Amino acid sequence: MMKAQLDRWPRPLRWLYPGLGIKRWYGLLFVGLALLGIGVICVFNLFAYDIVAWIGPPDAPLVGAISIALGLFAVIVGVRGMMRAVARTFLPAEEERLVDIMLSRRSEDTGLRFVVIGGGTGLSSLLRGLKKHSSNLTAIAAVSDDGGSSGRLREDLGILPPGDVRNCLVALADSEPLMTQLFDYRFDGGLPDLQGHSFGNLLIAALTEITGDFEQAVRASSQILAIRGRVVPPTKQAVTLCAQLGGGESVRGETTIVKADQPIERVYLDPPTPAALPEAVRAIQEADVIIIGPGSLFTSIIPNLLVPQIAQVLAASQAIRVYVCNVMTQSGETDGFTATDHIQAITNHVPQPVFDYVLFNNRQPQPEVLKRYQQEGADFVAYDRRQISQRGFIPIARDLISEDNWARHDSEKVATAIMALVMQHTSKGVL
Repeated sequence: MMKAQLDRWPRPLRWLYPGLGIKRWYGLLFVGLALLGIGVICVFNLFAYDIVAWIGPPDAPLVGAISIALGLFAVIVGVRGMMRAVARTFLPAEEERLVDIMLSRRSEDTGLRFVVIGGGTGLSSLLRGLKKHSSNLTAIAAVSDDGGSSGRLREDLGILPPGDVRNCLVALADSEPLMTQLFDYRFDGGLPDLQGHSFGNLLIAALTEITGDFEQAVRASSQILAIRGRVVPPTKQAVTLCAQLGGGESVRGETTIVKADQPIERVYLDPPTPAALPEAVRAIQEADVIIIGPGSLFTSIIPNLLVPQIAQVLAASQAIRVYVCNVMTQSGETDGFTATDHIQAITNHVPQPVFDYVLFNNRQPQPEVLKRYQQEGADFVAYDRRQISQRGFIPIARDLISEDNWARHDSEKVATAIMALVMQHTSKGVL
């Protein structure tokens, strides 16, 4: 009914339709412009002798200045009111941040191009910090997970595991908080078939079925969340992560690898040479800054580098390339590893260097925090600047951990350290 009535109005006049909440601001804008006009006439005596004579020549400039000030105020308030009325329709929860969002969108195509490679919570944490410095972000998230909700969807529906991709989408979201909470919501109890599944994973799975393509599903999810940047997998092929263990045994599946409780000699993909996603390759080739990690070394970071073309374009890139080393070891995966061991594991899998800088944390967690981790089989990742330098990398030590009761990266500190590195690199004329 309302649409039929609206169709009778000429399009320019539809802004005056009742209920839009804009007419009052149009009126205020008109009053402001009128006051500006009267003020200019009075100040400069622009062929308006009757008006000036009525006010009185001595007082006309003062009245004109006041009129101009009131007019400018009315125009500013009117324009702001119209913009907020529009924002209230499209971004109801972000009305107060309209200017910030506009500035962010404007800088999206003009800032430095960042590519972040990894998976798990480490990648999503870093993205939360970086998105405050740039909107030109591409996250390349591993798709070899076979546990939890992602593993069940992969097995039941034959789709790529969406978990790491979903985490990145939520981290880059610029939408209202309720939508991000919805994507992260995990069903618990009630319906057994849904127990353990996150809503975001189910939505990506449904969109994959609808569009017939995982990449299209991720793109549609990005639009729903209004993310700042983009998220892509390294490959669209279904791959299984396999590992050769220290005892000579070979195991299949990310979950099995972590639970094997044996040193990992090497990991590999099955099939061994999956085709890289062209969008991921293009993002790396066009990147100004490439960040690898943080995240689970063998199950989140290295799987991305095992896609041959991804490793090739990384090795050939002239961008600033940074590896962010983990703060703590991971039980069952990197037991006893130092920062140098993390670097060596990557170079063992990818012979050509894919990063130049190594950013690592140099602040020990509080003793009680460290003790809690040690009870769970994890420990602080020790570092040796000299050994890192001897391997041809540039070590950068910073305080990177959060101030809470967990020994994990602080997204703001890591992003700030990376931006400082970029500024220093740029000041030397390298970029």
